[in-house]
Amino acid sequence: MEYNRLADIKRLEFIIRTLKQHLPEGATVLDVGCGNGIIARGLGNEGFNVYGIDVSQKAIEKARALTDNTNVRFDVISAEALVADGQRYHAVICSEVLEHLNQPEKLLDVLYQSLTDNGVLIVTVPNGMGPREVLVTKPVIALQKKDNWVWRCILKVKGAMGYKGTTVQSDADDLTHVQFFSKTSLEGLARKTHFRIVRFGKTNFIDDVFPFSFFTKKIKLLQKWDGAIAEVLPYQLTGSFVTVWEKN
Repeated sequence: MEYNRLADIKRLEFIIRTLKQHLPEGATVLDVGCGNGIIARGLGNEGFNVYGIDVSQKAIEKARALTDNTNVRFDVISAEALVADGQRYHAVICSEVLEHLNQPEKLLDVLYQSLTDNGVLIVTVPNGMGPREVLVTKPVIALQKKDNWVWRCILKVKGAMGYKGTTVQSDADDLTHVQFFSKTSLEGLARKTHFRIVRFGKTNFIDDVFPFSFFTKKIKLLQKWDGAIAEVLPYQLTGSFVTVWEKN
């Protein structure tokens, strides 16, 4: 398991359980916006055939360099380009992608065409109203837009701490969040694009919010407690949504 954070592991395990429930033997999973291929490799280790695609050359190069699974392959290609070849998949993964898109419905329209009639789409996104996005992501984006001395000081501090602006999931150049989904708005987006969400899951609570993250990174037990707390709290307080979509 390449992930270190239990919330990330929890997300991957949700994906694996869903695929085992729905995939016919020999099916290929399409991982859209696969980034560095960490989910694709995790699925490959479970025996799934995975085709990972991303528009970032840098991310795909890293994915290929890190992958030795013969049942996992990667290409630099957009989801739109795949529709032209008429290939359809029993399962499509769209993990931590929609929050980066100005018009996520356009990608979802493409994924609808790429999915078999009885297939499943697995979507994971940050909770736009959750602790991480409200207390960290949105304030940081606001400072970035101002581009003043405060932001420049923050960049210097982050640089000194070794922060590179990438994540374990992707080395793409721009990972800015432009969409902030609530449970209700995500359900509305599904309906708009002719899907329905048939399963919702939660990840964590505040283990990735500073200053709590300073301690939870070092103490796995705190992450475990945080994930357990998230399960009993309202959906509004989860850090991320893990969801299963089907065609209407």
